[in-house]
Amino acid sequence: MIPLFTAEYVYEAVSPERALEAVRDAFVAYGRGEWTMPPKVYVPAYPAGDFRAMPALGAGHALLKWVTSFPGNPAKGLPTVTGLVLLSSAEDGRLVAVLDAAAVTALRTGAAAVLAAETVGPEGNGAAAVIGAGVNGKAAVRTFLARGRLVLVYDVDRARAEAAADELGAGVADSREQALMSEVVVTVTPGREVLFPEGSLRPGQHVSLVGADGPGKAEIASKELARVRVFCDDWEQASHNGDLAHAVEAGLVSRGDVTEVGAVLAGEAAGRRSADEITVFDSTGLAIQDLAIALAAMERADELDLPTLDL
Repeated sequence: MIPLFTAEYVYEAVSPERALEAVRDAFVAYGRGEWTMPPKVYVPAYPAGDFRAMPALGAGHALLKWVTSFPGNPAKGLPTVTGLVLLSSAEDGRLVAVLDAAAVTALRTGAAAVLAAETVGPEGNGAAAVIGAGVNGKAAVRTFLARGRLVLVYDVDRARAEAAADELGAGVADSREQALMSEVVVTVTPGREVLFPEGSLRPGQHVSLVGADGPGKAEIASKELARVRVFCDDWEQASHNGDLAHAVEAGLVSRGDVTEVGAVLAGEAAGRRSADEITVFDSTGLAIQDLAIALAAMERADELDLPTLDL
């Protein structure tokens, strides 16, 4: 019998703090070459959305995530992200668990955004702003709060921002401009609008860009990326599908200008170099992060009354 982690059980099994720890360990393992991750495969269904196949191998397990991203779905009463995560034994190929992809995605997305802010952002525990109050935005808020930060939420739909803030115990930004001026900012938007034009980021500020995770999306101007210190989750993926892709294509940023966060966490690269340095993290979402969350969930499988699949 194969345990099935529905969204409810994924969240019950993995707290935001455990997710951050798991994602940190995954970045380090990947940076050291201990975990591997073939390229993410996009199956476009534009302009509506896309499908993604994401494999990874590490810690004696293999993972495949089949997941969608359809930004217009909430207007239809449907979730933006749906799909499944399949976790298998790398020893004999047995399927050992099936997990809800949206919940896994939310946990690791929030964890990666906050981890980057703590790793290369300004010192201290100043207030943060999260722009976008959808599932993944709320995950970032939840993770910041678990780490002891005050958080302001902004969304184009103020009622949605207020509902998220009330649910999670955060504040509501008076305006988008107020949110964008925060010392630490996480953007979790559909990526259809540039939030940070050239010259907009302030000295000492950190931004984790989460929304522009596919072709044609952008949350920051390419020329703005070219004037700040840039970090990413994975160069190969981000340079083809993230905000970085536009700057690379324009010849404004090259491999030598970008540092992978995993290298910083592993002590192989420098993080923030001064209090005034502006840092940006381009997050495109990695299968190794999904594997980390799946393995963290499995740690508590015996404690939960999980449904099972007989395959």
